[in-house]
This record gives sequence, structure tokens and C-alpha cells, in this order.
Amino acid sequence: MNAISPVPPFSPADFASDQEVRWCPGCGDYAILKTVQRTLSQSGARPESTVCVSGIGCSSRFPYYLETYGYHTIHGRAPAVATGVKLANPSLDVWIVTGDGDGLSIGGNHMAHLLRRNLDCQVLLFNNEIYGLTKGQCSPTSRVGTRSPSTPFGSVERPTNPCAFALGAGGRFVARAYDLAQNELPGILKRAHAHKGTSFVEIYQNCVVYNDGAFARFAGKKAPADAALWLAPGKPMLFANGTKGLRLDRERLRLEVVPVTNGDWQAAGILVHDETSKPLAQLLIDMPFGAFPMALGVIYCDPAPTFEIAVAAQNRHASSGKMRDLQALLRSGETWSIAATTSHPTA
Repeated sequence: MNAISPVPPFSPADFASDQEVRWCPGCGDYAILKTVQRTLSQSGARPESTVCVSGIGCSSRFPYYLETYGYHTIHGRAPAVATGVKLANPSLDVWIVTGDGDGLSIGGNHMAHLLRRNLDCQVLLFNNEIYGLTKGQCSPTSRVGTRSPSTPFGSVERPTNPCAFALGAGGRFVARAYDLAQNELPGILKRAHAHKGTSFVEIYQNCVVYNDGAFARFAGKKAPADAALWLAPGKPMLFANGTKGLRLDRERLRLEVVPVTNGDWQAAGILVHDETSKPLAQLLIDMPFGAFPMALGVIYCDPAPTFEIAVAAQNRHASSGKMRDLQALLRSGETWSIAATTSHPTA
């Protein structure tokens, strides 16, 4: 009797393709790629069951660099293609990789419908606050005053907040991190992968050519300790090495930063993170950076039934009791018989 050898676990290298990775030296996409490959290997994913779908942009080269199935689609349409993939084969593990321009400008409509439908997939939105591939034009997330080839006098538009967009569109899993957060980002991606439904992860990604250092205030090596708040479910919202925290001003229904003395966060009234609370998620997303820290980690997670399961159930119900024999179906109901006739030539 032959013994069946167990399938060895996959390594990050098993998810790396043979294609040369071609991004600008120092681009944050390199770090994200390595993190995704590591996450796939540690999450039980299999190359033959994984699909990476992208649109247009620097981030959208991802399918070439993953040893999985992949679609490099057209501008902004990755959510639409991914929806078709998942409906055709719900067992596939679908990842969407997009950027702030691809996903929130021409693709904003598709992204909104993906989120409200709650397709079971992971969306990684790389936000560098600029159009990188097309040479540095202003994007939907560019800040007011941004000078670029398309806004030579400085942008006067208010930027889109990707996490606010996702939450407002009905997203059930909203998270935020940055490219070099190698201690925190893998855990966030694993949670996104385990979540049933659309997992939306905004990743601040440094563009070294057109928007270098845009996130250095909270993501750089020299960022102050009070610049970022890493959220954890059921944990107090503390930052600055535990010396500050967030408290709810109940009269004005908004958050406020308060000091924490001797580690007594309860006496200071510090909030405990409840990631199932949508109102709290909205408050965290809307915090103005500077007066408040940047909220990072899983901001909101409240699972709901997924789109592809609902569609499959509807199809089963619609086909219940229906005839499955095509030939029998063609011969059923009102039919006609055509008698053969013989034609005779006339003299």
C-alpha cells in the first residue's frame, strides 16, 4: 500500500513569480509585495486557488509578480472583473490590488458597488496621494495645495478619504496601515484574508519620485511616538508610549486627546476599541492628523452575508424543481411535426 505524503506548506518564495520586479528603487511597493507573499504562505493559501486582479497603475503590476492566477485589467475595472471571477468560481481566493487613482477616480463607481455588495475578496488600495505611473499628476487623495503637472498652481480640491469612502459605501471590514509597518501589516492582511466579505485595506505607500516623504510625519523612522495610534480590538486607545489616549466628549459627541498618568487609562476615561461600532469607526477615520494621531490597524470589522453566497442561493432556488434534461426540455410543451414531402419535377 502506498503511503500518501502530506503536502508541504508553501513558502513566500512559492508565491513569487519568475518575472523581474520593476518598480522605482526605493518604492514602497517592494515591501508590500514581500508582505503579501508572506501572508499568502502563512494563511493557507494555494497558488492554484488564488487570483490577483488589478487595474492600471504602478500597484497594478502585482499580478505579474505573484505565482498565482492573475488579471491585469483596464483602468478602474478590477472590482468588476473580480466580481465575475468570484461568481464563476466562489472557491477562488480573490485579491484586488489598486491605487488611489485607479480605485477612487475612474474606478470609484465600481469600488463603491463592490463594497456594498460585500463580495468575499481582499482589496489592497495603495495610497501614495499622487498618480505615479502617469508622471505625478494630482490624484483624488492629493492634499489641498499639491502642485503637479495637472495642478500647477496647487490643488484646491478637498481630498478623498479612502477609509471614509469604504465605510460610507457599506464596507464591513476597513483597515489602514503603511508600507514599512512590517510588524503590523502582516497581521492586518491575515485578518483581511480570514474575513468573509469585502476586506478593504488602505496602505499608505511612499512614491519616492513624485511624492517622497508624504507620510513621514507618522510612518517615517523619525516620526514622533504620538503620531500614530495602532488599534487592537478590546484594547484601550493609547499612544505616545501609553502617555496619551482617546476619550469621548459625550456632550459634543467627538473624540479628544487626554493625558494618561501612571498608566491609569481607566481613570482618564480612555475608550476601548470596539471594531464592530460603525459610529466609532467614523470618528476614528475623521480625526484630523496633527491634533490627533493617525488611526492605524483594523478600524471596523462587522461581518455580514456575502454577495456570491446570496447569488448562489438565489440560483438554487430559481432552478429548484426545474427540468434539467435539455432534450426533454426541447421536446416539452407545444411542438410541431413537419411531414417530409417529395417534390416532382414538372415537364
